[in-house]
Amino acid sequence: MSTKAFFLMRLNDHIQYLKKIEATLAGIENFQATNHHNCKLGQWLYGEAANEVTGLQNSYAQEIFESLLEPHERFHTISKQALEKKQAGDESGAQTAMTEMYKLSQLLTQKLLELDTLA
Repeated sequence: MSTKAFFLMRLNDHIQYLKKIEATLAGIENFQATNHHNCKLGQWLYGEAANEVTGLQNSYAQEIFESLLEPHERFHTISKQALEKKQAGDESGAQTAMTEMYKLSQLLTQKLLELDTLA
């Protein structure tokens, strides 16, 4: 498998996770959020990612990879908060958390697409 396809697969993993959170917030699913190590993107970030990115032999790609870690962790924290607030009946709090979740998702998407262009 090419590295290029691999970065797009990680982007798809993130989008699928986001869709499960959205469906749960909409009352369609009952998805339990995972921590940032246990989702598919996290398993890659804390597993094979370092080797994949090092293989690109590009210091900018390394910077992008490292800049994924904090927003990815925050995305999981915020999505869990959104689910908790929704369950507690705090619609306003859930909406605020969702807005932050979408901003983080957009940032993660942008960074993964950037890695894809460097592959």
